Amino acid sequence: MSKRGYAASKKLLTGLIGAPIAHSASPFMHERAAEALGLRGHYQLIEVAGADAAALSMMLEGVRRLGFAGVNVTFPYKEAVVPLLDELAPGAAAMGAVNTVVVRDGRLIGHNTDTTGFARAVAPLLAPSGNAVAVIGAGGVGKAIAFALADKKVSDIRIFDSEPARAEKLASLLNAPGAKVVTSVEAALDGATGLINGTPVGMLPNRDTPVPPPLLRANLWVADAVYSPLITPLLAAAQEKGAQIMTGRELAIYQAADAFELFTGLAPSTEVMGEAFDTVMAARSAAYRAA
Repeated sequence: MSKRGYAASKKLLTGLIGAPIAHSASPFMHERAAEALGLRGHYQLIEVAGADAAALSMMLEGVRRLGFAGVNVTFPYKEAVVPLLDELAPGAAAMGAVNTVVVRDGRLIGHNTDTTGFARAVAPLLAPSGNAVAVIGAGGVGKAIAFALADKKVSDIRIFDSEPARAEKLASLLNAPGAKVVTSVEAALDGATGLINGTPVGMLPNRDTPVPPPLLRANLWVADAVYSPLITPLLAAAQEKGAQIMTGRELAIYQAADAFELFTGLAPSTEVMGEAFDTVMAARSAAYRAA
């Protein structure tokens, strides 16, 4: 719908498909962004665990028919929804993963704002003289991160996944001369300048880390796509080593802003979205300490 159409209707229905998603900060971010633009937005969490293709197809058909401008898609369905959509944006088609589905004229169109959002978030960490970055995880988020690094012309991308076939597939999809599969976390970090966790390891209630702390060092920047908690066990261990860290905050905000613009044609305030994100995380932190 055009900017004029949304301004006239004052209503915006969007949402998120995934599981588990009760922790998501997306509803508050999207609804506050809509409010700041004079819209009445509602962002619906659609949590269904273990959905097969038929169940996902039913949910997407509901999105198509019930007046949604679109939905975000998160773990574990970013790849599973791909064959169920009517069309894919070039970036989403290249990687075979979608985190944003836009409804246009009754058609479901898949995009990936994890890639565009992460490219914006990671830019300050990348050195102009060259980078060797270890990516842990080759699933939906890991794919988006690797494609973002390729878009930023990172010359050395080391991909590790506990399922080697997934890492091999991602490397072939990237079609980037500097992308390679490694067989261990140790190999990924050997001489690396940066490390990114693209897995859900460390997301509450999980308190594990995808990288053994002894492998971390001060001259390695460390980023985590997980934002619940903001300081994951991986980032806490990196801080203890004196490493520069990046939490999942920036990725969460930028991917949400890019998705909002796809849904509406309106550019939201990342400052408003950031304030909303921080409010959610502060409340969650207080509740966690009180528990």
